[in-house]
Amino acid sequence: MEEFRKKGCRYCDSSLGKPFLELGSMALANSFVPKTEASAAEFECPLSLSRCENCGLIQLADVVPAEMMFTNYLYVSSTTATFRKHFAEYAKSVKDKSFRKENLVAVDIGSNDGLLVSCFVNEGMKGVGVEPAVNLSSDANKNGVPTINRYFDHETVLEIISKYGKADIITANNVFAHIDDSQAVCRNANDLLSDTGMFVIEFPYLVTMVEEMLFDMIYHEHLSYIALISLKFLMNRFKMEIFDVDYVSSHGGSLRVFIQKEGGPYKVSDTVEKMMKNELEKGYDKQEIYTAFAHKVNMTKDKLVAFVKEAKAAGKTISGYGAPAKGNTLINFCNFDDDQISYIVDDNPLKQNMLAPGSKIPVMPGSYLNEHPTDYVIIFAWNFAKEIIAKIQHLKEKNVKFIIPLPEPSVV
Repeated sequence: MEEFRKKGCRYCDSSLGKPFLELGSMALANSFVPKTEASAAEFECPLSLSRCENCGLIQLADVVPAEMMFTNYLYVSSTTATFRKHFAEYAKSVKDKSFRKENLVAVDIGSNDGLLVSCFVNEGMKGVGVEPAVNLSSDANKNGVPTINRYFDHETVLEIISKYGKADIITANNVFAHIDDSQAVCRNANDLLSDTGMFVIEFPYLVTMVEEMLFDMIYHEHLSYIALISLKFLMNRFKMEIFDVDYVSSHGGSLRVFIQKEGGPYKVSDTVEKMMKNELEKGYDKQEIYTAFAHKVNMTKDKLVAFVKEAKAAGKTISGYGAPAKGNTLINFCNFDDDQISYIVDDNPLKQNMLAPGSKIPVMPGSYLNEHPTDYVIIFAWNFAKEIIAKIQHLKEKNVKFIIPLPEPSVV
């Protein structure tokens, strides 16, 4: 797959060395397979992590073209109550933090089904989304959420400015790390942002991923694994500065980073310096911590494979709850198929009655678990474990056991 191998770092253009972690060649984590195409060959690409020795960014060694992953997209933000609440609180917090208070223009990059944009509108702002997936942008516009169906490029910036004016708030939630040309995003955000505006990005935090062993966060869509030290390097290149950071619970532990143009109106919080100092003290600017992480990842895989093997040898049945991208990384890394995991249930109708990519495990509606309970249910959507367990608590009466797979398999 030499044509997909990344030659230079997306933050600083330095050449990249050999990957320090290799999870194998995998199907795209959100490319679910219709049952009628069960025997067709799937596109696969290596899933490996490299570290830039210049700016420190951790990134995928191979980059799949965006149009192969985002033209028709099956992840929908509004599916879970957790995210509906998360984005409602998010919209209120950025409005409260904004330097300007009236007639705010808020733009969401990678707006999905328009959930956050609708929350901006509910807060009294002029909201607009930018979403490349045809299916999601179409649904958002049908639901009255203004959405531009394209990537966040220079033409999009010009269109937004002509219709709405400069943006007071630009957000990119779990999308900044998905974009190959991070430098273009910074250039375009700078052009769109007013002089008193803020650029807010949210992403799973590299430090949490390493410390909590959440390596299932690695998949082809998720190109960058970000710490503040590398992000500061990038923002400085584009005359932008990080002025505040919030740690939020989504995706197992994420950072919400607030950025302004150099010389902007916001005072730089002490939190920024404290978090960067913490990263340096723990060695996130050195290779050693990532080599140790790779070793632990392989040990964790061995434990999960052994657990499933022992359960099957004892005649137990196993199903999964949740078919997120992270779940497919874990399943395919462990080489599980429907011999080990009979089926997965998921609440997203777009994934139901499909086959999980790579493993070809059937994905069924949540009701299927009630009708066909298994001895074990592995909760692959572990970041929603509390919500899921509350929903299927009644299965404990049938001696069903719930398993959280990471940081190592545990019964809850």
